[in-house]
Order: sequence, then C-alpha cells, then structure tokens
Amino acid sequence: MPSYASVMDDIKNLSPSDKEKLIKFFEQVITFGAHIDGVADEIKESRFSKGKVCPHCGHHEVSRNGKYKPSNSFEYRQRYICKNPDCKKTFTDFTRSPIYSSKRSMNKWIIYAKCMINGLSLRKCVEYVGISLPTAFYWRHKLLDAIRLFMGKGIVGGIVEVDETYFAESFKGNHKKSSTFKMPRKSRKRGKQSNVRGISNELVCVVCAIDRVGNIFAELACKGRIKTSNLERMFNDSIEEDSILCTDSHPSYIKFAKNLGIEHQQIKSGKHKEGIYHIQHINAFHSSLKNWIARFKGVATKYIVNYLYWFKWLQFFKNEKDTIKSKNFIVHSSAARSDTKIADFKHRRPVYA
Repeated sequence: MPSYASVMDDIKNLSPSDKEKLIKFFEQVITFGAHIDGVADEIKESRFSKGKVCPHCGHHEVSRNGKYKPSNSFEYRQRYICKNPDCKKTFTDFTRSPIYSSKRSMNKWIIYAKCMINGLSLRKCVEYVGISLPTAFYWRHKLLDAIRLFMGKGIVGGIVEVDETYFAESFKGNHKKSSTFKMPRKSRKRGKQSNVRGISNELVCVVCAIDRVGNIFAELACKGRIKTSNLERMFNDSIEEDSILCTDSHPSYIKFAKNLGIEHQQIKSGKHKEGIYHIQHINAFHSSLKNWIARFKGVATKYIVNYLYWFKWLQFFKNEKDTIKSKNFIVHSSAARSDTKIADFKHRRPVYA
C-alpha cells in the first residue's frame, strides 16, 4: 500500500490540469460522502428551528409515532403524529418537501442539485444523475417551487435601483396530450421573439430591484408595458421606508414613488449617473439574467418565475463552494413546506406578483 509521503510526491508531480481534476474529485467525495450523512439532520433542524410543528395544519402539539424505513435509505427515521383533534395526521421530517416519498437516494438529489447550480440542461442532468427526462423536469420545478417559497419576495432598502426587462411570452412545451390547452396565437418562427415591433402584450414584463447591500427583488409583473398599479401591487411591503428610488425616465415610477412617499432620483435618458445615484447595478443584473436564461433555449412563461428565483439564489450564494451549495440547495428547498405534485403541472399558469 502506498505511503502518505509517496502519494503526496505523486500529487506534486501532477500536471496543472490533472491537479484540477483531482481537486474536483475530492470535492465530489466531500459532497457525496460526508455531507450526505448530515444533510437529513440539517433539513430537520431547518424545518423545525422553532420546534416541531405539523406541516399539515401548523399545530405545535405533536408526539412521536414510531419509526419507518424509507425506500431510498438504509436508516430508520422518526414518524410523528399531530395532536390537533381536527387533524391527527402523521408526518415525517420530510413531509411536504420535494424529496418526500422519493424512491431515489439523497445522493442522487445532491448530484442533481449540483447539475442545477452549474446550469446544466435537462438532458445533461439525465446523463449525470441517471434518471429519466420527465423525472429531471419534475425534479427541477419541484425544487424551484420550494426555493421560491423559502426565499420569498424579499425586501430592499436604502438606495434602491429599479428597472424592468422583457421576455417574449412563451408557450414552450409538449401540448399534444393536453385536452385543456389551446394556443392563443399563431406559432412564431424559431428564434423570432415577437410578431409585433416594440413593447406589446406579446412580451411579459419582469421588474427587478437591487439595493447597495445586495438584496434582490425579481418578479413577473404583467404583459406589455409596466403601469403604476403593477408596481404598487408588486412592491407592497417590499421597499423599506425612507428608501431612495433610482430609476430610468419611465413615467410610471414617478407616480409610484410619489404614492409611496419616498425620494425619487430619476436618471435622465443619455445620462449614466447623478452623483451617487445610478442604475448601473440593476442594468448589470439584467444583463447577467438574460445571458443566464439564454442557455435554456427558451423558457415557458408559466415557469419563468422559478427561473428568476433560481438565478436569485445563485446570486446570493455565488461565493460559496460548490460542495456547500449543492447541499444547501437541497436543505433550503426542503425547509419550505412545498408539495408540488406531477398532476399540478398540467394546470400551471404564470405567477404574476
């Protein structure tokens, strides 16, 4: 058996590319080894940080109710029962989470999370994880539905840069087997964004805001041009008092700031800055968002909010190591009570804020 010293000498003699491969190998060993052992405990701590609570009714009086052995684990896990007389349902540490009742191992879920963090296509996920294409699709949106609940809309404050960007309304997907879907317009030619020039109802508006400490707000607002009423509905309780709004010259922001009673710094067309006030951060955010979404070759409008929160999560945790991010993606998605079912996808509609 090689000694520690000989192994270290062999590592020193590796080429830079081989050293990089070795680092990635060790990252995977750490991610899919040590972290797997503790991820179930972290989910438990995250979900019940304020004490045990029934995920069905929210009642705080629960008691243990034996143990069970899930099909995707070799360990027995605790089962609980709600003591609310109107509920009396049993639950586990994973009830109403994306991985609840999954027959796949935690190892596969973490590998899949790493694929999502790297922005891989569904087919690449299938190749790496060893699951079917429909399963890869359902897993993506089960996790993202939960991440959206975990993160919430968020709050921005201080100097807040706000701007809108637009995406072509998309009905991407296989509708051949659907008895309820009817295409509301003629199909576009591949690659064509809209049949109408300029901003029209064939585009959907995404409004984003970012403050100087990195808090992010990103939501699907409406079809076509943004209106003051859309802004007031979206930012209800999401902008702190005494904030300073930085926007472009769109007139809807003027009335919005006035109604909200906050200071408004409007960057006139052709200018980039007004002292410390500018919208460069939000413009850079939009550019990164558009480039990132472009890799998916079109996103159906009914799923675009999930992609906004996916990107938002990546921005918040971009400085973490991939080994930690993969684990945290599963823990965070399991912290929220989300029980998206396959049947729910059939009737999904766009989520406007």
